[in-house]
Amino acid sequence: MFDLWNSISSDAALDMKRTLLSWSSGKDSAWSLHLLRQQPEYEIVGLLTTFNQAANRVAMHAVRRSLVEAQAEAAGIPLWDVDLPWPCSNAEYERIMKEQCERAVMAGIECIAFGDLFLTDIRTYREKQLENSGLQPIFPVWGMPTRELARSMIDSGVRAKLTCVDPKLLPPKFVGREFDEQLLSEFPAAVDPCGENGEFHTFVYAGPMFQHDLPVEAGEIVSRDGFMFADLNLSQA
Repeated sequence: MFDLWNSISSDAALDMKRTLLSWSSGKDSAWSLHLLRQQPEYEIVGLLTTFNQAANRVAMHAVRRSLVEAQAEAAGIPLWDVDLPWPCSNAEYERIMKEQCERAVMAGIECIAFGDLFLTDIRTYREKQLENSGLQPIFPVWGMPTRELARSMIDSGVRAKLTCVDPKLLPPKFVGREFDEQLLSEFPAAVDPCGENGEFHTFVYAGPMFQHDLPVEAGEIVSRDGFMFADLNLSQA
């Protein structure tokens, strides 16, 4: 019976699709990881993150590389980091990402997962870029109602801080805040609860996708390039 079980387990492992997860450091990619781990057809073999090489931070979120490395360690998944020059044209970005796709195929990877929720133009762009690449795009959280999704994340134990706020869409006072029920209750009616329209971005420091919590504290609040950022750090306490 033991040999039979080992054989079944080995066959199941062989059938799993090796998958990269596009990892922004925020709640939507973290929740995608949580959902994909519950689906036996996918094996998450890397967290794909693009970094602004000059700043050594996640593009747009402005999260320090060291924090993303800590997330990957807590998730038990290797970080697949991609350095982008700054400034970076769209043509240069697409060239670099094409190279990463080729690298992924050479590594036996079959899929790339994205945490997109409802922006069809973004999904269409991703699908177009992966055409004939040998990689299948998958969207684990696509179409989920965002208010219910936000509450599901919070109820499950996801803990996150708002790292970036677009003050044209959300008052600057929200940057650095906890992503929790209190925050949701204070959002203006026009703001998407998951920030899918670019209102805000988050950094996840706890949740069911991690083996342990990350000790994070919010530091300096800065205004840069028309956005408000909270500089997060790993606490030494």
